Amino acid sequence: MTTYPILPRHVAIIMDGNGRWAKQHKIKIALGHRTGVEALRAIIRESSDLGIEALSLYAFSTENWKRDPGEVEALMGLLLEFFTSEIDELHEKNVCIRILGDKDGMPEKQRTALISAEERTKDNTGLKLNIAINYGGRAELARAARILAKKAAAGEIDPDAIDEAMVADALYTRGLPDVDLLIRTSGEMRLSNFLLYQCAYAEFLFPTVLWPDFSLADYHQALDAFAKRDRRYGGRNS
Repeated sequence: MTTYPILPRHVAIIMDGNGRWAKQHKIKIALGHRTGVEALRAIIRESSDLGIEALSLYAFSTENWKRDPGEVEALMGLLLEFFTSEIDELHEKNVCIRILGDKDGMPEKQRTALISAEERTKDNTGLKLNIAINYGGRAELARAARILAKKAAAGEIDPDAIDEAMVADALYTRGLPDVDLLIRTSGEMRLSNFLLYQCAYAEFLFPTVLWPDFSLADYHQALDAFAKRDRRYGGRNS
């Protein structure tokens, strides 16, 4: 197994390019998403084997509901299929699943599957697998503000005492390290409302490969590039 002088504790991936990949191969978009799931399986296993602490995946944003109803239906079906077919192996590998996003806004079958996956793996101590579904970064920050406002109104906290740690604790990712490395495939260079707070000091990589073609070699190339970055967090290294 490849070893690195330093590994990111928390990797986030925007899995972009399924639709363009399908178009290139002259197949339905749903098949592009299905092929993307195959790439996802390999990356999850490798992250677990390498000992990466947390892996966050952008699976379905709050904006994705605007897509063609047929594509949304296919994505919902794939989500359900993934959690049905993969949960046993993930649990056996000691993976702890956390859903980032509004589960209550999901269709009933999918919502039940997400809650079940979280409950079954909540005590696992291996890779923290965070799957962003019905997620938006701005919505997450607004939710955190509401949580803290309610606590302040109830007299549980002093508004003047609210600091960054308290904000972080009100996010879906509470208790996890900030993102060290964000990878967005397909060459697009934007966050698309993903983990806005958590990516404050993340290193960004934008490989041009489309997500279904993102291989373990591509992943290792990204990890190698991260290991060579000079991270200063606003300061200077001597």
